[in-house]
Amino acid sequence: MTLPFMDTAPHPRGARIAPRFAHEGIAFGCDYNPEQWSRETWREDMALMREAGVDLVAINIFGWAEIQRPDGSFDFTRLDEVVALLHESGIRINLGTGTSSPPPWLTTRHPEILPVVADGTTRYPGGRQAWCPSSPVFRAAALEVVEAVAQRYGDHDAVELWHVSNELGCHNVHCHCDVSAAAFRVWLERRYGTIDGLNAAWGTAFWSQRYTDWNEILTPRLTLSTRNPSQLLDYRRFSSDALLEYYRAEAAIIRRHSAKPITTNFMVTAHIDGMDYATWASDMDVIANDHYLDHRLPDPHGELSFAADLVRGLAGGAPWLLMEHSTGAVNWQPVNPAKAPGQMMRDTLVHVARGADAACFFQWRASLQGSEKYHSALLPHAGTDTAQWREVRELGTVIGALGEVQGSRVVADAAVLFSWPSWWATDAENSPSSAVGYLDQVHAAHRALRDAGITADVVDPERDLRGYRLIVVPGLHVVTDAAAERLREAVASGAHTLVTFFSGIVDEHDRVRPGGYPAPWRELLGVRVVEFTPTLPDAALTLASGAGARLWAERVVAVDAEIVDRFADGPARGLPALTRRAGEGGAGDAWYLATLLDGGDYTRLVSRIAEAAGLAPEAGAGRDVEVVRRKADDGTTWRFVINHGTEGVDIVVRGTDLVAGVSVDGATTIPGGTVGIFREERA
Repeated sequence: MTLPFMDTAPHPRGARIAPRFAHEGIAFGCDYNPEQWSRETWREDMALMREAGVDLVAINIFGWAEIQRPDGSFDFTRLDEVVALLHESGIRINLGTGTSSPPPWLTTRHPEILPVVADGTTRYPGGRQAWCPSSPVFRAAALEVVEAVAQRYGDHDAVELWHVSNELGCHNVHCHCDVSAAAFRVWLERRYGTIDGLNAAWGTAFWSQRYTDWNEILTPRLTLSTRNPSQLLDYRRFSSDALLEYYRAEAAIIRRHSAKPITTNFMVTAHIDGMDYATWASDMDVIANDHYLDHRLPDPHGELSFAADLVRGLAGGAPWLLMEHSTGAVNWQPVNPAKAPGQMMRDTLVHVARGADAACFFQWRASLQGSEKYHSALLPHAGTDTAQWREVRELGTVIGALGEVQGSRVVADAAVLFSWPSWWATDAENSPSSAVGYLDQVHAAHRALRDAGITADVVDPERDLRGYRLIVVPGLHVVTDAAAERLREAVASGAHTLVTFFSGIVDEHDRVRPGGYPAPWRELLGVRVVEFTPTLPDAALTLASGAGARLWAERVVAVDAEIVDRFADGPARGLPALTRRAGEGGAGDAWYLATLLDGGDYTRLVSRIAEAAGLAPEAGAGRDVEVVRRKADDGTTWRFVINHGTEGVDIVVRGTDLVAGVSVDGATTIPGGTVGIFREERA
């Protein structure tokens, strides 16, 4: 069996000179699927795109069946026409490789490429992404398509960006077929070198799981009991790496024919956890993300802001691209609410405020058939005589007025640490409490900062954290030695940190660090946690200060830390709930929180720590109002004020209102449900 080469080493930034995404101004764009429409409709679409201000269009995303015939020949007639029409209309192209979903003729001839899920059953064509990431048969067929597309359009003047596949791993990240199992074994042998090394990493002395040969190892299919957590964690790493290596294979072909930047659309969102994008980011010429409001969450807009800050963290603070979001309802949630008037504007500009240099939508024209026919689009089923179309045109005008913001960076002196391995391990089988998810902690910490008026980068714990004044570490369950040292270095250099419960519990192999939690930072924090005491979901906790909490308590020993607050009730009654170890000799304070505080109390805590760290909140920011600044290299700043509430908010600003195109000097009101964007006059 021939397996694809698994080169999973990261590509450090600076190892090659990446082409720059050089769009003029903030891009306003969409996915376009002309294969669903007639040539007459194409010409109407070009005129309407110009009317709306659309200047970047993604095409050939699902084009495989359109451009390649079963005999292997290619027919680019219709795609050539669409490319020419867009070019003539002055619309730049984000060109897809077309490989996201294989055509039925390929899976009929080669059913071995179909993915197998954890119960051992096969998933069949009829949807999308019906392919195994480790399949050499699929890869050979897909790369043939990439070669043909890249060779034909590699130097076309209209192509501004290359779009590898589409939402890699959205449906097919975890395959359990025999080919995937063989690839998993190759990955493991390269990671551990020897079978003894693997046994030590996985703790296979437990439950008589010791392996004597690589061929004994399978992917973690469903078992009668719970599965080995270290095996699960490594399988998730392998699955992410397999798709990353596939991306690299497509990108390598494109680079032979084109000097244009290459990316793929990440899915940094609460319901997609299959890819560790921190390991992908350095391979992208520009970071791009798809994001949709998830109304299954208690705070969809809070998650939107969090996701944008995480994407910016993946981009190293550089501008990024919002490749997809929606004008209104999606079609894949149990209930799909339409957006309220003005909400599309606010949602879009939250992304721009938090670093996006492109605001693109799925899709241009609402489909009449298929699984996404009820998904909203820039041009709705009801046509142009609609409030939605008028809002699209208004948004296009506003995006067009923000061209000067392009290339600037978000101002953030705080950071929230986030890692996909911690997400995977925390939410795996056999945790202390299934009521506490990793994102519960992360979203709560980010929301507390946002409500306190503090803009935070969301960053990988392995990066250099020096330079941040405030670092929040919410539930970072998996901590490597390197990550532990990064936080210690930052605090020693003056950063103030807040570490919350269930952090620093295991190493990268999901092996508990003994001696009391959180072992990597016991000395830093001056505490020792001896026992978890999670509570039932409906049980409220109270602290001595009167603050409310829930879901979790711990039996904490304050070894070398001030006890700031105690549990007034619950299983840890009388014991420390919040501690602080004061920094010495220029070091920052180190706080430990042993529970999940209620929203307002959490906000007050981070405000207190931020003040000690010298961080001033953004005036006017609060639970319903986001205030974020972007700053150019020359010192020019822009202040974004997004008011999600119903009441107006007053701010003081001197500069230019980019939305209204007027000068402002003094108190200004941002009415409820609206947005203000100001170029600030320099002091």
